[in-house]
Amino acid sequence: MEKIGLKIISIGIFIIVAGVIIYFFGNKLRFLGKLPGDIQIKTDNVQIYFPVVTMLLVSILLSFFMWLFNKFK
Repeated sequence: MEKIGLKIISIGIFIIVAGVIIYFFGNKLRFLGKLPGDIQIKTDNVQIYFPVVTMLLVSILLSFFMWLFNKFK
């Protein structure tokens, strides 16, 4: 049970840090939805958006931070 509590606290801290970054630097992160490789299809009535490269970048960053967290654990 202690490990689960520690993981929940860690996730909470991560969410708080992410929220602070978005709150203070959100206007400087506008490029994240418009990277080359993100697929956007627009027609008259439909708009479809697949942020492929953005999600790949987010996944790499999250994997690195999880690796770093586990290394110092």
